[in-house]
Amino acid sequence: MFSGAPQYLVSGLTQGAAYGLIGLGFTMIFNTTGIINFAQGEFVMLGGMLAVWFAGTGMPLVAAVLCACLATAVVGALMERLTIRPLAGAPAINAVIITIGVSILLRGGAMLAFGKDTVVLPAFSGVKPIMALGAAIQPQSLWVLAVTLALLAALKLFFSATIQGKAMLACACQKKAASLVGISVARMALLSFGISGLIGAAAGAILAPITMTAYDVGMMLGLKGFAACILGGLGNPFGAAAGGLILGVLEAFGAGYVASGYKDAFAFIVLLLLLFVKPSGLFGKAGVERV
Repeated sequence: MFSGAPQYLVSGLTQGAAYGLIGLGFTMIFNTTGIINFAQGEFVMLGGMLAVWFAGTGMPLVAAVLCACLATAVVGALMERLTIRPLAGAPAINAVIITIGVSILLRGGAMLAFGKDTVVLPAFSGVKPIMALGAAIQPQSLWVLAVTLALLAALKLFFSATIQGKAMLACACQKKAASLVGISVARMALLSFGISGLIGAAAGAILAPITMTAYDVGMMLGLKGFAACILGGLGNPFGAAAGGLILGVLEAFGAGYVASGYKDAFAFIVLLLLLFVKPSGLFGKAGVERV
């Protein structure tokens, strides 16, 4: 009955690491601005599609991925500057609606620019599987996990050892107090959107060799990332990463042992059940309200 468990575990951790990165992008923006950015899935899509496009121009694969991440970070920063900042002082729901509009715009623009075809990015280091503990591990799966850990470590260092990181944490705790001590909340919001775009693009680029990518993949990936964010506890960056791993593993085992046709439903069912029991998420703090 459990003969395929190692393989499902590897698949779940691979997919879950990407969900965690997407959830981390949601958390970065929420902590700084109080906004749920529903265009986060489109940042993931852009990361994959731009990496394929840059690679198609003859650019080395590593450079193509880096350029895709930087370009998406610029898109994120422009989104904040052109659509979110003008709404300063407006109800948060207005900003949420704007992010949905930006999501639709980016999806449509990607369809016009790249077409409707599904494309794939070459694997970072070959496709020959590595056999371990009864599972065939694709080298790209190791890249997904390695990049996720590297980004988490980089963010940990950013928040603990840089002035900008500490300023973002101050904005997350209390924006008004941060402003009173001289921190530019607007600049921190711009930075959070840029970093969120970079993180989302990284998730899209590392997943593209495994799941392929297209102009419309962002919607479902964004929902999974948001589910990971809620599962781990909204506002907790590392809870989002853990929530993504849990979500990916549950999804993989559900698809393997129950029915693959309901793969996308398992994660959301578990999420709903958890929220009935612990609305703040697994690692969230109960009773926290962000105004």
